[in-house]
Amino acid sequence: MSRNSSPNTALKNILLTLVLLAVFLIVAIPFKVMNVIPGFTDIRPVSLMQPVYGVFFGLPGCAAFAIGNLIGDILSDSLRWSSIAGFAANFLGPFIFYIFWTRISKTPFSLRTGKDLLKQIAMTAVSAIVQAGLITPAVEMIYPEVGSVLFAATVLLNNSVFPIMLGIPLMILMQEELGFKPLAHRKEQSA
Repeated sequence: MSRNSSPNTALKNILLTLVLLAVFLIVAIPFKVMNVIPGFTDIRPVSLMQPVYGVFFGLPGCAAFAIGNLIGDILSDSLRWSSIAGFAANFLGPFIFYIFWTRISKTPFSLRTGKDLLKQIAMTAVSAIVQAGLITPAVEMIYPEVGSVLFAATVLLNNSVFPIMLGIPLMILMQEELGFKPLAHRKEQSA
């Protein structure tokens, strides 16, 4: 990589992060009123974007998802000390998909076979468990009055149901019909 392309790459990544952040907020903000535990958790259809952001957009997608969640907390008066754990968990959610499909999986991303769908569902479960395992103890430690079982269940459901029921069809549409290339495909083409 030449010196001149590095600033261009950084600028492209910043612009991509900002665009993805805007999409996140457009999808997330209208649903912030659907509280499960007011000030702590709500119904989050935006969770469907976690695998999309990780697989198709990599680190800029992971950053946009985490920053978007933090801005959502600020705008909905849900900013708490546990938002630090929420920031980390909302970065790790898409990052798990990114790492799996670009570094761990022996095959490139595709949802064309039952085996590939099972891999995606398994990564969704891993991501949801990691997120609940990171945020729930922080909430429980700082705010013991919050029902940790209901909180953890909401995080698990949001981060598994939406990515499976809506995220998988969106990813298939993006790859098969709209021609988006997952990161693993981009690396193969440039090699």
